[in-house]
Amino acid sequence: MGLEPSSISLPPTLRSRPPVLLRPAVKRSIRQRMLRYHQQSVDRVSELTGVSLGDLQAFRRELATSPLPDLLIQRGAGLPFTLEFPQAALLYLLVRSQRPQRVIETGVRPGYTTAWILAALEANGEGALHSLGPGPTGHRIQSVRDVTVGQFVPPALRGRWTLVLGNTEDNLRELLAQQRPVDLFLSDNGPDADRARFELHSAWAALSSRGILLAHHADASPAWADFCRAQGVAEQILDPGPPRLGVAGMRRPGSP
Repeated sequence: MGLEPSSISLPPTLRSRPPVLLRPAVKRSIRQRMLRYHQQSVDRVSELTGVSLGDLQAFRRELATSPLPDLLIQRGAGLPFTLEFPQAALLYLLVRSQRPQRVIETGVRPGYTTAWILAALEANGEGALHSLGPGPTGHRIQSVRDVTVGQFVPPALRGRWTLVLGNTEDNLRELLAQQRPVDLFLSDNGPDADRARFELHSAWAALSSRGILLAHHADASPAWADFCRAQGVAEQILDPGPPRLGVAGMRRPGSP
């Protein structure tokens, strides 16, 4: 199976979504939840990327006026998704700060994290994302399961996106066999410890010198703790959640 964008046909459900009608107060509440983050997590982004807190503050102001939360709400991203992945704004800040060229995520389903990554890549004016899926649904709440693959990704953001459906392990092997370093890797494939271990160790070996590895639901299985132990470090967490978001970076503090 080829993995170039031209070889991927997106499901028809990705082309349009009817608007979701919510009361203004409900929309404001969801939007506020989407844009929350812990200051200690923002500080960690600064450490991982070498970007100053002043520059991060500029990205935070940019995000505060972004139309993305409203677009996601219109496409069906309600409160359950802010609980499933409460670090969406933090992910945007990380991508804006790191300016990755090559990004891979696994476990994609509605494309909630996908949309935040793509919005940040578009703001950067560079970089591309491969999303491998569909992700499992067994560990997710009902309203998160009942969505179509990629439905949250606005058409305007799809130019930097390649969606790869099928066996994640096979597709990941093919992607990494291209021997192009990965700058950012987000693993989100649920509680299957063996699958998570495969993704984490494969991605770590493929990271660039400034690469960052993220593990969503880091406490869903022993895989993340085992990975950190194998690297000789305590369990590394970017954000406590819940659910927890694990992080490991190749860059060392103080390096360019």
